[in-house]
Amino acid sequence: MSNSSPVRPAAYVREARRAVIAFFMLHGLLSAAWVVRIPDVKNQLKLSDGELGLALLGSPVGAIAGQFLVGWLLGKFGSKIMTYAIAILWCFLFPLMGLAPNMLALTVLLFFYGVMAGGLDVAMNSQAALVEKLYGRPIMSFFHGTWSVASLVAATIGGFLAGHGVPVEWHFLGSALFVLVGSTVAQNWLIKEERPATTEKHSFVLLPRSLVLLGLLAFCALLLEGAIGDWSAVYLRETLGSPPTEAAAGFIAFSLFMTIARLTGDWITVRLGPARMVRYGGLLTFAGLILFVASPWPYLAIAGCALIGAGIASPFPLVITAAARNPHVSPGRAISAMATVGYSGGLLGPPLIGGVAELVSLRGALSLLCVAALTMLLFGGQVQPSAEPAPVVSEVA
Repeated sequence: MSNSSPVRPAAYVREARRAVIAFFMLHGLLSAAWVVRIPDVKNQLKLSDGELGLALLGSPVGAIAGQFLVGWLLGKFGSKIMTYAIAILWCFLFPLMGLAPNMLALTVLLFFYGVMAGGLDVAMNSQAALVEKLYGRPIMSFFHGTWSVASLVAATIGGFLAGHGVPVEWHFLGSALFVLVGSTVAQNWLIKEERPATTEKHSFVLLPRSLVLLGLLAFCALLLEGAIGDWSAVYLRETLGSPPTEAAAGFIAFSLFMTIARLTGDWITVRLGPARMVRYGGLLTFAGLILFVASPWPYLAIAGCALIGAGIASPFPLVITAAARNPHVSPGRAISAMATVGYSGGLLGPPLIGGVAELVSLRGALSLLCVAALTMLLFGGQVQPSAEPAPVVSEVA
């Protein structure tokens, strides 16, 4: 590795990096604002657990539709326009979710909420990949880390507001106005890319052949994240007999170490390289899973959660970067494919664990996640970049 000092990015690229960070944080803010007030919406509409579960299905269905649609639209309008346009539409939709009069209205609103959240995820990741390419060094993991920080802060604020009786509709309106102003300011520094030259044939195939193995990595990374996120506390409490506070510590350790690892992941990637970063992440996740499911002691299982969080922090951002650099597929479509396949894994993970647990045991079901960790270890080399031409961009922000 060269010891020469890295070239300082141009001023407009540094400004674009700050703008992308703003959009990631604003996305995390709105996402957390909704999640933390779900119990209040449930009480307002007097929904049963089953009715709420059905209504909540609207969001993931909408997210997959939005990711697919925006991946196609990015080739026509570019990531700058799409990022800002979706953010604005989401801001107008968001306050309505606190005013839903019944379950049907909430389900419809959650579908469009999912379309906006999933679509913005693809658009801002596409802009992030462009900025990272111009920056000349890995910065994608940090973007994802700022999302986690913003969501934790917003969840804390939302819990405080809920605890002090602030109505849901006022909370949602305030959040939307904040994001509206922030998006309007930040979009001025996003970069407008020109139409990329690729060998891609326009089609509606979800996962082009050249992205299959990257898609497998994305699927495994988010399957692990979803499964551990939803089942760690249940496992600690029901299988290991932990008290509620101790059981919650597993998810806290998982989330905290994943956030720290994402904020520092780019620095480590520069030193290790993307391929070793994913492979070591898979190895760390595998070790964490063994500790989590094999230990009879809750504190060691919680330590396992921390290792898993650190291990799965960087693979998905690195997959996004690698997909965006594929010469055969446009960046927008490539990122859309990775997001759709990856988040499908995140959605399938929790119910898959539950179904297998019914047949064997929860410990046995969680043990199967080792296969996903080993997949990252075996196929981590797919994220290694190859030589590529510089992107064509406009400095107009």
